[in-house]
Amino acid sequence: MMGITKKDLFTKHQNEFAQIAKVFGHPARLAIIEYLLETKTCICGDLVEELGLAQATISQHLRELKKTGIIQGTIEGTSVCYCIEPKKWEETKNLFIALFDKYPSTAEKNCC
Repeated sequence: MMGITKKDLFTKHQNEFAQIAKVFGHPARLAIIEYLLETKTCICGDLVEELGLAQATISQHLRELKKTGIIQGTIEGTSVCYCIEPKKWEETKNLFIALFDKYPSTAEKNCC
């Protein structure tokens, strides 16, 4: 019989949210996301020049972003193009908004 893992201590929602939040925890991934948002188009190979990171490093971060579904990519010949995945982006935005909205905007006297 297998013991419970730390992930089993938390809800499915908490585990999924943590995976999404983790993606935003690296400055290179934030830079990639910001670049994709600013360009409002699919990016094919411009990231190495734009970010100044090695291709292998960028590829690793793109894989992490794609694994969570925040970005999507298509392969055209030897070129891979990436862009924000609109539905997942909206879901992610709503996760963070719902969390931040749990704290009153006009905070009453702090408890500490």
